[in-house]
Amino acid sequence: MSEDKVVSTLNKLVHDARAPLNRISMNAELIKLVLENDMPKDKAVAALDKIISNCQQCSESLQNITDFNNR
Repeated sequence: MSEDKVVSTLNKLVHDARAPLNRISMNAELIKLVLENDMPKDKAVAALDKIISNCQQCSESLQNITDFNNR
């Protein structure tokens, strides 16, 4: 594989790992707002479910980076 292709693939894999981290951050901020403003708990629970899902997605993305690196 050419160096340009390796760099391009690695950049895509890192981008794919970064996306769920951004969603985790946004949902954590939502939970903070819910707790600070006495909003319904179901909004916090839904945000926590999204955080858990995105943590799993991030883990998969990081595994893809590891797999790519170990070729």
